Amino acid sequence: MKIANFIIGFILGIIVTGTTVWLIMPGMMLTERLSPYGIDETVEKITANAEAEGWIISSVQPLHKSVKKHGGGDLPPVVLINLCQADHAYNILKEDTNKVISVMMPCTVSVYQKSDGLVYVGTMNAGLLGTMFGGTVAEVMGGIVAAQQQKFMIFLNNE
Repeated sequence: MKIANFIIGFILGIIVTGTTVWLIMPGMMLTERLSPYGIDETVEKITANAEAEGWIISSVQPLHKSVKKHGGGDLPPVVLINLCQADHAYNILKEDTNKVISVMMPCTVSVYQKSDGLVYVGTMNAGLLGTMFGGTVAEVMGGIVAAQQQKFMIFLNNE
């Protein structure tokens, strides 16, 4: 009887833990922060801060305009800032086992307006992403990329 209870408890523990992780992970992987500025000024601050950290701005894409142009409806502004840092990308992609991570490159920061009229900044949690992959990805994403990403957004903490 004690062994059966232990096994049932163990299995229930695994199920509860798995369900909790499944429900919490999306909120941990993606972060959203309120910007004290409008769309254009927020984009300018992020791009300037990223460039100061040695990142290249691959593109700034007004996604809401593309959606409308291609048959979608009107959206409040959604601007994607695509960023790349060649050394970080090289260190990850030089290993064949890491090449699949290229689907998440370049790093993207999203600046958008919600129906409340406020501007938000959405990012992927680079540190958590690195931890999930381990190895070189953890070293690069969980270390320098996460630290630099925080510097891109430093103005969100001070305002």
